[in-house]
Amino acid sequence: MARESARSKDTAKPCIKEVAAVAGVSPTTVSRVLNNRGYISQETRDKVHAAMKRINYTPNDIARAMLNGRLNLIGMIVPYVSSPFHAQVVQVIEHTLAENGFKMLLCNSANRPELERSY
Repeated sequence: MARESARSKDTAKPCIKEVAAVAGVSPTTVSRVLNNRGYISQETRDKVHAAMKRINYTPNDIARAMLNGRLNLIGMIVPYVSSPFHAQVVQVIEHTLAENGFKMLLCNSANRPELERSY
């Protein structure tokens, strides 16, 4: 019986090398597809994306941030996330950020200034 990988599926996420093996390309090609750099044919892009989907690969945003120095993370502090007004504002902002490649870190201050300062 063929083994898909040496890693435990319960303990580790798939990596670029595994995507490359499934897609039949090099890890460098996978990286180029992920970063949209260099010429890559549409056929190769499709193979890489299909492999990513097949093994449930998602890029590691923290690792990417360490490489390019950009985290693309915006922090937002609200007094109460349970407030209908604040919940709606958070939802609209988070949607807009996601459309532009950013993620939101949401903090609930409970309207406590000392907690807002610590965040």
